[in-house]
Amino acid sequence: MNKPIIIDGKLIEVEPGTTILQACEMAGAEIPRFCYHERLSIAGNCRMCLVEVEGIPKPIASCAMGVADLPPNKDGAPRKVLTASPLVKAAREGVMEFLLINHPLDCPICDQGGECDLQDQAMAYGFGGSRFLENKRAVEEKYIGPLIKTFMNRCIHCTRCVRFMTEVAGVEELGAIGRGEDMEITTYLDRGILSELSANVNDLCPVGALTHRPWSFIARPWELEKTQSFDVMDALGSAVRVDTRGTAVLRVLPRNNDDVNEEWISDKTRFACDGLRTQRLDHPYVRQGGKLRPASWEEALALTAEKLAAAAPERIGAIAGDLAGAEELFALKDLLTRLGVSNLDCRQDGAKLDPALGRSGYLFNSSIAGIDQADVILLVGTNPRLEAAVLNARILKRWRQGGLKVGVIGEPASLTYAYEYMGAGAQTLQELAEGKHSFAEALKGAQRPMIIVGAGVAARADGAAILGLAARIALGAIEGKNDAGWNPFNLLHTAASRVAGLDLGFVPGPGGLDAAAQLAAARAGKLDVLYLLGADEIELPAAGQSFVIYQGHHGDRGAHRADVILPGAAYTEKSATYVNTEGRAQMTERCVFPPGEAKEDWAILRALSAKVGKTLPYDTLAALRAAMYKATPALARLNTLQPAPLDGVRALAKMTGTPGSEAFASPIKDFYLTNPIARASTVMAEMSALKKTVQDSPRLKAAE
Repeated sequence: MNKPIIIDGKLIEVEPGTTILQACEMAGAEIPRFCYHERLSIAGNCRMCLVEVEGIPKPIASCAMGVADLPPNKDGAPRKVLTASPLVKAAREGVMEFLLINHPLDCPICDQGGECDLQDQAMAYGFGGSRFLENKRAVEEKYIGPLIKTFMNRCIHCTRCVRFMTEVAGVEELGAIGRGEDMEITTYLDRGILSELSANVNDLCPVGALTHRPWSFIARPWELEKTQSFDVMDALGSAVRVDTRGTAVLRVLPRNNDDVNEEWISDKTRFACDGLRTQRLDHPYVRQGGKLRPASWEEALALTAEKLAAAAPERIGAIAGDLAGAEELFALKDLLTRLGVSNLDCRQDGAKLDPALGRSGYLFNSSIAGIDQADVILLVGTNPRLEAAVLNARILKRWRQGGLKVGVIGEPASLTYAYEYMGAGAQTLQELAEGKHSFAEALKGAQRPMIIVGAGVAARADGAAILGLAARIALGAIEGKNDAGWNPFNLLHTAASRVAGLDLGFVPGPGGLDAAAQLAAARAGKLDVLYLLGADEIELPAAGQSFVIYQGHHGDRGAHRADVILPGAAYTEKSATYVNTEGRAQMTERCVFPPGEAKEDWAILRALSAKVGKTLPYDTLAALRAAMYKATPALARLNTLQPAPLDGVRALAKMTGTPGSEAFASPIKDFYLTNPIARASTVMAEMSALKKTVQDSPRLKAAE
């Protein structure tokens, strides 16, 4: 039953469980706060959110008091809340004065300047001076990793960081020691925090006690150009804001998107941006005498066109990498189709995914937001903490609410929540499909079951058979249930380009070779030309076995082997479409221009097509997208989720075969070094080294 309340003379009704602070915001009243955060538990530490309730003599902390907890008036009338009365004004000024007793006058050199909650609220609600002349307390700085710079003299003990690490990141590595004036926020083990989400505490800190170490003293917020975009470090498609100055990307921050990442991003998403400035390909190159030398665009494109025109279609292959946008995938497929080439593949890891079976056979069908409704989750061959850290936090959030049972088949790992370990490989999955495992009853009794299959499982030689088993388990879990809109089969991709590539049909045509077969053919001398569109995660043929064309933005593995290098644009340097693991099409925006002579990838392919004599029929990005949308309408539905029919899962369930006995394993061994941008990042290299130090330390492993 809704509860009526009068706020500043405005009568509203609120649902049970609503706090006074939330009710005030619903009524349009602004309530200052430091410790309160809508995604964290209530602490009631800072007392900045004080309001006056008529009939109660003292101000009330609105964040910690529920509307339903207010005692009713004697006449049964709704309680009246005042948010701007003289009592409230005096109380807030007093709280602010106390908070500033020990806060140092660091504003001119503080990285939080311009984005500081304490600055803003001191101006809006502060007293304007201080009556305290005592010395300010001093707190020793803490080292909590390469990502977080500490200035603990500024800390006001709001405990947002502590609650985030415990409740969202699920790693209880940050806490408070001491009491009163001696209280300090610190790590228990006196080492760097090893959560993949740790740097979100920098956004949460309202006073500049925790700031971003890699960005320290580099720029002020008002100097930066801010561009809304999406992340490509994994397949979640987290909403981000890219801040640039001149030609450099200086930082990446999260944007709120409740359906995908809420307001969190992984440390890799946030800090790998320094890799955008190093090891870049900014000039075309051709190999001459065994060595790469700079060349003009005219020379590089002419040589590429010559090799493509001279080779028979069946002796040409193309492999797309994990960071390619839909536009260049479409353009490359269009060009190769005009050349009669059917050897093309976007699955450089060898995933046994066939778009011909139906879209639901390769999507995260229950949706990321659907995790909030799940009551049983089965993880098959995946470690979501490494493959999709923000998604793992969402599972933790659901688990903390209670009523969620999690089962794991694959590698045992620290996932930040409790789970039932069921087995290591396909034998356990087979038992589950046959109903011989105890977890089968949990799936059968669940109203919203989820089976999450990892990308590493799909990439195995027996991937098709295992996917078929998982699909049969998913269909069995919803058999006889009346929720027709719930699809429990979910594939967790790790590559940002994968779903778009499958949607576009960037897979072998009739008689065509997949990625592994192309590489084998190249080593055997049966492939004359191999076109790599940013493909760096594969074992390439040795020099002389085939002519390798590499189009990409970093001098990674593919560029080292290439005979021709065509420098492309990174995701921050082009407007490109990416489809996340749940099938949501999202478009990045160009934040800066590509360095040197590098160009947008679709434009390179358009110029190359003219040289080959198979000119693509679009001269602008808009024309290309019009053709792409006509061929694949799903890509035109930006920022929306279109449920795929269950037919794809049913078709996948018919896949048979004999699964191997090898244990399932996650394809990601080092979270911080998964793509060319991250491998070029100094910050990610530091984090990788720190993680390895802990993993190799018996003392720290025992503490873990």
